[in-house]
Amino acid sequence: MNFLRGVMGAQSAGPQPSGAETIQKLCDRVASSTLLDDRRDAVRALKSLSKKYRLEVGSQAMDHLIQVLQTDRSDSEIIGYALDALYNVISNDLEEEEQEENSQKQVDDLGSQFTEVFIKQSENITLLLTLLEEFDFHVRWPGVKLLTSLLKQQGPQLQQIILVSPMGVSRLMDLLADSREVIRNDGVLLLQQLTKSNAAIQKIVAFENAFERLLDIITEEGNSDGGIVVEDCLLLLQNLLKNNNSNQNFFKEGSYIQRMKPWFEVGDDNCGWSAQKVTNLHLMLQLVRVLVSPTNPPGATSSCQKAMSNCGLLQQLCTILMATGVPADILTETINTVSEVIRGCQMNQDYFASVYAPSNPPRPAIVVLLMSMVNERQPFVLRCAVLYCFQCFLYKNQKGQGEIVSTLLPSTIDATGNSVSAGQLLCGGLFSTDSLSNWCAAVALAHALQENATLKEQLLRVQLATSIGNPPVSLLQQCTNILSQGSKVQTRVGLLMLLCTWLSSCPIAVTHFLHNPANIPFLTGQIAENLGEEEHLVQGLSALLLGISIYYNDNSLENYSKEKLKQLIEKRIGKENFTEKLGFISKHELYSRAGQKPQPSFSSPDHMMFDHEFTKLVKELEGVITKAIYKSSEEDKKEEEVKKTLEQHDNIVTHYKQVIREQDQQLEELKQQVNSLKSQNEQLQATLTQQVSQIQQHKDQYNLLKVQLGKDTQHNSSHSDTLQMNGIQPEEISKLREEVKEWKNKHDLLQGQLREKDSVIEKLKSSQLEPGTEQSSQANKYGGLEHDNNLQKELETLRTQVQSQSTEISKLHTEKQKLLQQMNMTTVPILGDGAMPAAKNTDLEERLSREIKELKNEVKALSEEKATLKQQLDSSNSTVAILHDEKSKLQQEVAESKKEQDDLLVLLADQDQKIVKLKSTLKELGEPMHL
Repeated sequence: MNFLRGVMGAQSAGPQPSGAETIQKLCDRVASSTLLDDRRDAVRALKSLSKKYRLEVGSQAMDHLIQVLQTDRSDSEIIGYALDALYNVISNDLEEEEQEENSQKQVDDLGSQFTEVFIKQSENITLLLTLLEEFDFHVRWPGVKLLTSLLKQQGPQLQQIILVSPMGVSRLMDLLADSREVIRNDGVLLLQQLTKSNAAIQKIVAFENAFERLLDIITEEGNSDGGIVVEDCLLLLQNLLKNNNSNQNFFKEGSYIQRMKPWFEVGDDNCGWSAQKVTNLHLMLQLVRVLVSPTNPPGATSSCQKAMSNCGLLQQLCTILMATGVPADILTETINTVSEVIRGCQMNQDYFASVYAPSNPPRPAIVVLLMSMVNERQPFVLRCAVLYCFQCFLYKNQKGQGEIVSTLLPSTIDATGNSVSAGQLLCGGLFSTDSLSNWCAAVALAHALQENATLKEQLLRVQLATSIGNPPVSLLQQCTNILSQGSKVQTRVGLLMLLCTWLSSCPIAVTHFLHNPANIPFLTGQIAENLGEEEHLVQGLSALLLGISIYYNDNSLENYSKEKLKQLIEKRIGKENFTEKLGFISKHELYSRAGQKPQPSFSSPDHMMFDHEFTKLVKELEGVITKAIYKSSEEDKKEEEVKKTLEQHDNIVTHYKQVIREQDQQLEELKQQVNSLKSQNEQLQATLTQQVSQIQQHKDQYNLLKVQLGKDTQHNSSHSDTLQMNGIQPEEISKLREEVKEWKNKHDLLQGQLREKDSVIEKLKSSQLEPGTEQSSQANKYGGLEHDNNLQKELETLRTQVQSQSTEISKLHTEKQKLLQQMNMTTVPILGDGAMPAAKNTDLEERLSREIKELKNEVKALSEEKATLKQQLDSSNSTVAILHDEKSKLQQEVAESKKEQDDLLVLLADQDQKIVKLKSTLKELGEPMHL
């Protein structure tokens, strides 16, 4: 600082040094000083002088400042001073006092010149990008401002340098994540300048997650209620999306359209519309229009329109459209935005048709908008926006066109009663005293007839009541009447465009037009006269209407056939004059302006002359009408023949198209049948697999029964029983216990019967051995001989029974001994086929030994066990027979299913042959293959 004081002024003696001399000394100090403090002081002094002595600092100190940036990177303070000094030299953002001293042109030239010097060495930009990585505020913020100023001065050159710099764009994207709002906000301004008119950088910035960060910033700042930061972010988003189809698709695929919906939740408060909010909302609406602009590829626009409908964005916009207290410019832009969101999208158009205004009674939004369009007290831009909205609603929407035209038909008018319809508003505007309303209503009605011959014919039925006591006239007649009355040019141009649209491609409408004998003389009179330039458009449109009357004439009127009309033109106008007047349309400046974009944009109401869709019609008809005028009658006949041939050909093609559609339907049905048969086949396969598994289970059960009951001898049966017990089957053990109990009960019953019989025998024996006189006397008395014989027989019977029971008891004892031997045998483990190893049978043998000991006490009557086992064997044999029957049935079902599969294969082969034939037929017809 002592050096600076010595240089700048504390000496009273001698002349004061000039600014250039002082700056030169400071530059020498920066270049020669070895101490960092001295260089820092000198750079600080250069920074303070850089605004006032911009030229001197830029021309003398720029190289020294760049050298400081390269060599003194460790000291953030000196780097900050150097960046500030360079920014003051390059930037044109001077204060008002400085701007008064220097002309703006000189300022701009100076900044551009110093920028060229700085970026001449691309290493300087690389150095600057490297410095932006520093987190220190005194380095990063001046660096951001300097790079932004460089981009303002020489944007395209600097963009190319940054584009080829490694990680150049990524370093700048890090600024959006800075926690310091000043750097973040200036980073947004830097990216605005960087992304201008450079699609490559726009793509890189978008794929560096710019959309996510910018939308987060807008949300944090309060959406439309935010400040200038929201505006800057929206401008950057517009740079990234406008005319960049790749970024638009990325924006849609990333589900960022859904995040735009909260922007438009503005409510109905009338006091919340600050100037910044209006600006923000205006930019938000423009951003929506960027995504659905008619100039975008149709597929991209359609997908964005559907996304906006699905997420509720269109509904939110319609809410703003019908809300109260919305500023006029926001309402106008909202109408334009809704127009492009619904344009050509049937789903969105249907939704818009269902929107009603919150009035009493509720009215459709279309009717409310049309009221504004035909009201001459409404602002001009608002009326243009409503017309655009109506055009977009009817664009490629035959359903909407039919609904509008139906409101003009007599039956509908009678049914609606006193309610105002869209058709009535259009007719009211068409015949009002305001020329702008006449033009807007004529263009709107023309869009209701666009490319729809059916509605053109239906509109011929519309009758209008002109005055009390006079008969009604048709809408077509009324239009020609007003046209002939010599109204304003704008009104006549609108009516002529409506008539040209109405009569084109509709011979019936041409016939109705020619039925009025005053129409052709009026048109020829307009064309033949030499009028001023303001009437050139009317003359050109009159020539176009007359040419349409010739080209689409079906010669149903003898007085106004094609040949006679051409003769009339040749005699009264002249073919050359006619074509010259017809060329007035396409040569007009307003015609070229209207053909640029669908939205009607006019600087004043007087410039509203042409509609965008009508310019397409003129391009289509101008050439064919000129050819039709110069054709002879023979050529006309040949052309008629060609038309008939083409119509026949079209009929044939239509027939074949119908056949192909039917075949397509048949193919679809056959495909469905094949799919159903495939599903049935899969079900049958599953059933077959299940049946095979069941058969395998039955086989296993059969083999198990054979193992259990296949041996006849007692030893084999006991051995199988032992194996069964070794197989650990507690259910069979419980069954054996129950059988043992049953045999025990039977044995006890037999024992009781035996004891009773023994007691009877004993009584009989005692009665025979005791003598008695009384008994003998009684026997003699009553014929004791017979009694003795009966008693003898009874005794013999009892003896035989006792003997048989004794034999049975002996047999039971022998059977009991055999069973005891078999039970004893089970205590020894038998190892063989199906037996378990000794190690595994140890616990089982102990348990079985206990069971056998208990069974020895209980087994008393097992004499019929063998017979019971034989019965079981018989029953198992019957079960095996049943299984054999089931097996045969299953085999029969399998055979049937195989037969059904063979039938399916045959059917599929037939279908393949049919498909091959249909493909060959399609190839012969030249139709594209969709299969």
